[in-house]
Amino acid sequence: MYAALLPDRLPWWIAGPALGLLVTGFFLVANQPLGATGAYVETANTVLRRPGAVTWRARYFVGIALGGFIAASLTDTGFAPRAGYDTLTAEWPLGVVAVVVFVGAIVMGFGARMAGGCTSGHGICGTAQRSPASWAAMMSFMASAVATTWIVHLLTGGSV
Repeated sequence: MYAALLPDRLPWWIAGPALGLLVTGFFLVANQPLGATGAYVETANTVLRRPGAVTWRARYFVGIALGGFIAASLTDTGFAPRAGYDTLTAEWPLGVVAVVVFVGAIVMGFGARMAGGCTSGHGICGTAQRSPASWAAMMSFMASAVATTWIVHLLTGGSV
């Protein structure tokens, strides 16, 4: 019914500059970075009523989920929850996939905490601020992704 309102995917040449303008505009207005990890942490701080919690980040975090739900509801298929791990569940039992995803989430959370932010925070906001730590983090993220892809392709018989 509303499928014509949203494209299947927003073209990169629209999404990239729009995201850049959003981050830049937010810096101009609030002098704050716009990262997902910070929003998650501040949502937890707000829910736990910790002193100094930044409540606008909690609203931002809720807005991310709500926006995704609304966008998914406006597609041809409507809102249909899914895990997104079809390739893994085709190879491994669901219990193994659940453990792998759970452990991966813990490792990612620990890594984001150790790195002082997540990939979006460092890649979009930190590098725009010319933060040496963010540049180092992004180089390590990208090197890890390339190395992991290369290893997986070698192990699965794919071409590199």
